[in-house]
Amino acid sequence: MRVDVAWWHLDGTPQTIDSMRAHLRENTLDHWTKVPGLRLKIYLADREQNRWGAMMLWEHERPPLDQMPPNAALALIGRPPDVRVTFEAEGTVEGLYELATLQALGPAFADVQVIGGPIGAEGM
Repeated sequence: MRVDVAWWHLDGTPQTIDSMRAHLRENTLDHWTKVPGLRLKIYLADREQNRWGAMMLWEHERPPLDQMPPNAALALIGRPPDVRVTFEAEGTVEGLYELATLQALGPAFADVQVIGGPIGAEGM
């Protein structure tokens, strides 16, 4: 599996973590539910460093851009991510945390959404 992580620093932009979260809830999540090979997408908020990001877990390689929704964060913030990291994931375990458990941890996890089928104990 492949993991992509992208971070945008929000200093100097009109966006805030709260405005990004509001846009996410209103416009973004449903667009990602049918992306081929996407197992998990988590939006990330780091108030301490005033940055917004996303983490995506892919079955294999990320699909071509024409098979993915537009990058809403790129459009709202107006520039590519400040940091992008891609690496291989060697395994996952299903059921380690239930979605409701993650969401109950607080506002930082309120927007977690599992996309795609069950993850299972792959690669272990």
